[in-house]
Amino acid sequence: MACELVSASLTGMAVYALDELVPEIDPTAFVHPEAVIVGAVTVGAEASIWPAAVLRGDFGTIAIGARSSVQDGTVIHAGPGLPTTVGRGCVVGHLAHLEGCAIHDDALVGSGSVVLHHAVVERGATVGANAVVPNRMVVPAGALAVGVPAVVRPGASSLPSIELSAQQYVEKARLYRAALRRIA
Repeated sequence: MACELVSASLTGMAVYALDELVPEIDPTAFVHPEAVIVGAVTVGAEASIWPAAVLRGDFGTIAIGARSSVQDGTVIHAGPGLPTTVGRGCVVGHLAHLEGCAIHDDALVGSGSVVLHHAVVERGATVGANAVVPNRMVVPAGALAVGVPAVVRPGASSLPSIELSAQQYVEKARLYRAALRRIA
């Protein structure tokens, strides 16, 4: 079933099975033709995967929740026993790197940031642009993590801003699904 779903809805896109590891992509999701998805990756309803994003589920599983966006140039990987999960309504900014971590619902990971093994970004939290969230760090709900290594500022995130950004990407993905066409 998953293989049929991928081949029927994503013709021409770089979506690959690896042996028995087959991506599962909801038919309402948008995957840009220049994104790459390999192996044990699940992409939820109305989620969006943008150009040059790479989601490689070869060592472990990757799950992208409904209405979440994974923006241009982002790399998401998982390790043995280290799944990477992105919850519902999340925004993962351009050129981010997620590796064996958990991003809870309605969180934002800023452009150029890195979130590493066993780290957790809780609901409504924000990882600032270019921040590095090291192994096992927890960014509490509603907090902002900034710097290298990240320092947590409790209560400094904005859930309404995250929700607005997530909704804007759902709408942008609808436009791309309907109107994107290659001209050269």
